[in-house]
Amino acid sequence: MDKYRYDGSEILNLGQVKTCECFSEDMKKSIRKKTRNNQKIIKKLQDKLYADGRESVIIVLQAMDAAGKDGTVKHVMGGVNPQGIDVFSFKQPNKEELAHDFLWRIHKCVPEYGKMGIFNRSYYEDVLVVKVHELNKTYKMAERCINDDDIFKKRYKDISHFEKYMYNNSYRIIKIFLNISKKEQKNRLLQRIDKTEKNWKFSDGDMKERTIWDDYQRAYEDAINNTSSKSSPWYVLPADQKWYSWFLVSEIVKKTLKEVNPKYPKISPENKANLKIYKKILTDEDY
Repeated sequence: MDKYRYDGSEILNLGQVKTCECFSEDMKKSIRKKTRNNQKIIKKLQDKLYADGRESVIIVLQAMDAAGKDGTVKHVMGGVNPQGIDVFSFKQPNKEELAHDFLWRIHKCVPEYGKMGIFNRSYYEDVLVVKVHELNKTYKMAERCINDDDIFKKRYKDISHFEKYMYNNSYRIIKIFLNISKKEQKNRLLQRIDKTEKNWKFSDGDMKERTIWDDYQRAYEDAINNTSSKSSPWYVLPADQKWYSWFLVSEIVKKTLKEVNPKYPKISPENKANLKIYKKILTDEDY
């Protein structure tokens, strides 16, 4: 994981980062098998996390269109207990959200202790799509905020402080950027057009956003470089090979849950003794 991890000790240049890796067929089979094993481990650890109820894990998924965010949720977290996980999608802020501070909509979706949360896009949209399209200039806010050239520098700091605050309040945030190449995005968009069952996934917005690819790449670089820290690192994962990115995400989630080290709650000696009584009652029933 170290080669994909950015904790502020080095500067990210997306143009120099791989979006795919080379593997033999045997290695592919081995990696897919490890992913399946990781899913089983994650399922057990998530069950303990839910029962323990002392800490929570939030997975932030950011990526360009068609990079595989939905597939990652399905293939990495599909086996966990749905009672113990919430999934939220964040897009460009709507009218209600714009009437509040930019982290307001996030606070509403923070999971309770013991649960996991997946943010399919996140509060980072406020320094990505908002920055690229200069939406902040249309905001109904005090002029000292809107006209401030450093608005995004301040938001990077606000985000970093928010993530530190969450960590200090028993939350761990896993930040993942699925790094897809422009060529692979083209292939996946064409699949959405060519395959009838995928037509519903295609939107005009995908094409519009693709025309400003470079602007988004710079925005992601700035966001990652300004919000990476040792306690809240970013993982920039090659996403051209879906099966490999699923494996990497499963490794990161497994590692984080092991660090949390959740345990099933221990019951009191009195309740333990009561269990024996209740077991005898149930055993003696004529059913």
